[in-house]
Amino acid sequence: MTERLIYRLAWAVAVLCVAPIVAAAIAAFSGDLQTWRDILGSVLPRYTWVTLVLVTIVGSGAAAIGTATAWLVTVYRFPGVRWLEIALALPLAFPAYVLAYAYTSLLDHPGPVQTLLRDLTGWGPRDYWFPEIRSVGGAAMMLIIVLYPYVYLLARASFRQQSSNAFLVARTLGRTPGAAFWRVALPMARPAIVGGTLLVIMETIADYGTVAFFNVQTFATGIYQAWFSLGDRAAAAQLSLCLLSFALLLAGLERAQRGRGRTAGRGGARFEALSKPQLTGVRGWGAAALCFGPVLLGFVIPVVMLGQMAIGSGQSLLEARYLSLMSNSVVLAGIASVLTVLGAILIGFRARTRPGRTSRALLVGAGLGYAVPGGVIAVGLMVPLAALDNLIDNVMEARFGIDTGLLITGSIWLMVLAYMARFMAAALNAYDSGMATVPRHYDAIARSLGQGAPKLLWRVHLPVARTSVLTALLIVFVDVMKELPATLILHPFNFQTLAVQAHRLAADERLSEAAVPSLALVAFGLIPVILLCRTIGRESAEPRRTTTRRGKDALSLH
Repeated sequence: MTERLIYRLAWAVAVLCVAPIVAAAIAAFSGDLQTWRDILGSVLPRYTWVTLVLVTIVGSGAAAIGTATAWLVTVYRFPGVRWLEIALALPLAFPAYVLAYAYTSLLDHPGPVQTLLRDLTGWGPRDYWFPEIRSVGGAAMMLIIVLYPYVYLLARASFRQQSSNAFLVARTLGRTPGAAFWRVALPMARPAIVGGTLLVIMETIADYGTVAFFNVQTFATGIYQAWFSLGDRAAAAQLSLCLLSFALLLAGLERAQRGRGRTAGRGGARFEALSKPQLTGVRGWGAAALCFGPVLLGFVIPVVMLGQMAIGSGQSLLEARYLSLMSNSVVLAGIASVLTVLGAILIGFRARTRPGRTSRALLVGAGLGYAVPGGVIAVGLMVPLAALDNLIDNVMEARFGIDTGLLITGSIWLMVLAYMARFMAAALNAYDSGMATVPRHYDAIARSLGQGAPKLLWRVHLPVARTSVLTALLIVFVDVMKELPATLILHPFNFQTLAVQAHRLAADERLSEAAVPSLALVAFGLIPVILLCRTIGRESAEPRRTTTRRGKDALSLH
C-alpha cells in the first residue's frame, strides 16, 4: 500500500461518511411543496415544541446531577466515596429504551409499586393520582438517568485538572466552600460542563426507542412514522432535514465553545494534593446519598427489575432464537467496528502526516455523523439507494428477464455504512487521543531511516496507539449493538438483532420477554464501562501514590 493509496482511501472513507447527510438534504428538497405545507401546518409545531421541552429538561437535569456528583467525589471525603466515584459511570451501560422497559414494569398501573400502594391503602384505581411514566416527563427521567455520566466524567476531569491555588485564595479571602465553588471552580469547569451537556442534548434528539415506547411525539418518532406508518418518504426526508439542521447547530455550538474554552490551571496542583475535608455525620451521609441516588436509579433498580422480568418470562439467552440474535448482533457490530476503526486510522494518519485545511475538512466531514441521529442517516441512505436498486432491477428485468431484487438495500452492508457514518467520530476521537502521545519527531526519524507511509503507520503509529485502537473498536462495537433507529429502518427482513427484538417485544407490551434481549444489551454495554472504571481507578490511585512519595521524601530530609 503506497502513501498515495492511503490518502485516497482516507478521502473515500470521509466521502462515505458525509454522503448520507448530503443525500438526506437532497431528498428533502426534492419532495413536493405540498408535503412541506402539510408538515409546517400540522406536525412540525408539535414535534418542535415537544423536542425542545425534552431537550431543556434532560440537558438541565443531566448538567445538575453530573456537576454536583463530580464536585462531591473530587473534593470531599465521605462514606463510600472511593466506590461511588466509579459506580457513578455505570448507568452508561444502559440504553435509555431498556431503562424505559424496566421502569414501566415497575411504575405502571399493574406494577409492584402501585399494587403495593393499593394494598396498603385500600384505594381503588380511581381513588388516587400517580405520576404517568409514559409521558414527556417519564422519557426525560429515563434519558437524564442514562446520560448524566457524560457531564459527570467531563466535569470530574476538569475539577481534577484545576489548579488548587485559585480555590485556596478564595478560601483565605473568607469564602465558604460553596461560594468558592460557585465563584471559582464552576466558571473554570464551564467548558467541560457545557461540552458534556451538549453531548447529552445531541443524544436526546437522536433517541428513538425511549420516546417511541412512551408515545412521545418528537422528530425522531415522526421520521419513523412517516417512513413506515404513512409510507411517505418525502415527508420522512423533510423531517430529517429539520432534525439535521438542529443537530448541526448543536454540533457547531459544541465545537465553538470547545475551541474558545480552556480549562484553567492545567498544569497546576490537583485537588487531591490538598487535604480533602472529611464530611461526617449528616453531611457525610447526605453526600453519600446524593451520589448513590443516580447509581440506584440508573443501575441497581433496572438490573433487579430486568432480572426478575427475565426469570418470570421463562426464556433463556441460550435458546436457539436468542443465540441467533446475539450472533447477528455480534457479527454486524464486529464488521462495522473493524471497518469504522480502519477508516478512522486512515483519516487520522492523513491528518497527521499532511496537516492543513484539507485534513481539517476531512476530520470535520467524517465526524459529522456523531451529531446526526441514526434515523436521519438511514433515510439519507435508503432514499437514493432504494431508487438505484429499483433502476437496476428494472433494467435487468427488461433486458435479461432477471429479477435482481434488493441487491443493496436488502443487505447488511447498507447498515454497516450507516454505522460508519454515525460512529466515525467516536473512533476518530479515541485514535487521536492515542496518537497525541506520539511525538512528531518520531515521524521524521522514521522517514529519515527510509520508512515509507505504510511502514510508518504499521511500525510506529499503531504499536504506540494500540490501546486507543482497541478502545475505539470496543466503543464502536457497543454503540452499534445499542443503535436502534437506523437498525429499524435498514435491517433486512430476515436479519434481526437484539435491539430490534427488544423494541418489538416491548412495543407489543411483552415486557417480560423484552427483558431477556435487554439484559444481553446491558451486558455488552458494561464492557467499555468497566474499562472506563478501571481507568478512573488508576487515575484516583496515582495522586495518592504521588502524595505518599512526597511525604517519604520530606521525612528523609529530616
